[in-house]
Amino acid sequence: MNDRPLLLATRSADKLREIRQILADHPSLRVIGLDEAGVEETPEEEGIECFETFEENSLAKARYYAARSGLPTLADDSGLCVDALDGAPGVYSKRFAGRPDLKGGGLDRANNALLLEKLSGVPEAERTARYVCVVALALGDGEEHTFRGTCEGVILLTERGVGGFGYDPLFYIPEEDATFGELPPERKNALSHRGRAIRAAGNWMARGLDESGYGL
Repeated sequence: MNDRPLLLATRSADKLREIRQILADHPSLRVIGLDEAGVEETPEEEGIECFETFEENSLAKARYYAARSGLPTLADDSGLCVDALDGAPGVYSKRFAGRPDLKGGGLDRANNALLLEKLSGVPEAERTARYVCVVALALGDGEEHTFRGTCEGVILLTERGVGGFGYDPLFYIPEEDATFGELPPERKNALSHRGRAIRAAGNWMARGLDESGYGL
């Protein structure tokens, strides 16, 4: 059993819960959140994700929290890329509505409302989109790795389902005839961009832990 924890660099309770569920198949990876690690929230955190790619943002976040905690750190940057909007909101998915006064469900509702407004009049066949997630690992001594996952879907005209978070009630998977907001968590995690990226990172870490520790 590994005694050194892996820090999950997120302040989102929803994301923390989801990542822990995805990594549950790797009991050798002892994951903790920022609060458990005693990493207090600071205003400068708002400026970490200032880059134009998911890779750059996830690496910046992993490096920042690894430096503050002294722990191997996993961070992700995720977003929704809509073809009819030339890939927007992309890396700005969380900040799409421009509402720094909102958090959690209130921010999700504002972002979803703006997305529907911008897609008003766009036919269903042209509402294709994909979720993208890039996971970064900062393991110390400059060792870093990234893992990418994607999931294809369609943006609906109205929300369906109360599960998930973010744009999930609007993100429809034709093969499942359901949105991420309608799927049970275990099925969503099996299909999602974050599930694919996190599993790739988890598999890599578990192999490394078995073989040499990789600093964990």
